[in-house]
Amino acid sequence: MGKRKASDNAGNPNQDLCDFLMELANYERNVSKNIYKYNAYRKASSTLSALPQRVESGKAARKLPGIGEKIAKKIDEFLNTGKLRKLEDINKDESNVAINLLTRISGIGPAKAKELVDSGIKTIDDLKKHQDKLNHHQKIGLKYFKDFEERIPREEIQQSEKIMKDAIMKLDKGYILTVCGSYRRGKAESGDIDVLLTHPTYTSKDKDSKKKVSLLKNVVECLQKKNFIVDTISLGPTKFMGVCQVPNDHMLCRRLDIRLAPYDQYYCAVLYFTGSDLFNKNMRAHALEKKYTLNEYTLRRLTPEGVPGEAEEITSEEDIFRILELPYKEPKDRDI
Repeated sequence: MGKRKASDNAGNPNQDLCDFLMELANYERNVSKNIYKYNAYRKASSTLSALPQRVESGKAARKLPGIGEKIAKKIDEFLNTGKLRKLEDINKDESNVAINLLTRISGIGPAKAKELVDSGIKTIDDLKKHQDKLNHHQKIGLKYFKDFEERIPREEIQQSEKIMKDAIMKLDKGYILTVCGSYRRGKAESGDIDVLLTHPTYTSKDKDSKKKVSLLKNVVECLQKKNFIVDTISLGPTKFMGVCQVPNDHMLCRRLDIRLAPYDQYYCAVLYFTGSDLFNKNMRAHALEKKYTLNEYTLRRLTPEGVPGEAEEITSEEDIFRILELPYKEPKDRDI
């Protein structure tokens, strides 16, 4: 997820600023391996994308959350000159450009991209000639590279959701399916389709892995028969990664992830996979202040020694907010 430039925000008055911040973020992640700076640039981009008006200066930006002095200076430089010297220097180095390009392929991370670039592979065409250097996931990423680069309009994800829900309800009415990610946060476009699945017969106390395997496998096979799932990257007991296609005018192939979560852990998973990741970070930090630990599986109270106790009973996302004494936030308001 999150391989391409963030351009979710049609009509964002600060789109050009967000784009340069995301380019810097990707450079820090893919080339410098500096996750701290990567997160800082992403947070600044996210803050600017939420503004209803154009930011006038670095000084004005400095007052916003997540924008410090160094980023404010870069915003000033960009506003005054229309470019950024640091980015121009980065883009003069062809191996930086090549690493950034190759990490846009699903399955290729920064280390693999550097290894490929060091072996002389600089372009998508080069890579097509050296597919022996790729694993199964990376080959699929390369095969559908152009399709995966295209953003997915909200209406198409709605169609996908309907196809999946209709198919699995015929299979077994007990299933619950939620499309998470930026789609659930109300975005007009998404990069991929991120699905969470559960069934009342499967809980975290379940030791029967056969049941677990068949719950997900049955859904995948059913969606393959419907010609909705067209390719598989991997299928494990609780996670499917692959490719789907909605019959429409574009007929583009899209990245699809389906995760099976235990019924008693479902809403912690829904919260986590809805995001945004910065929102999740804030929720986890708040939980710790309230002497709880929150992750994608459970919410647990910490003992005086700081050890997680029994999992709280969670039957909705609202339960999590209530236990942590927070006002409930609709998914559309979690895009920080």
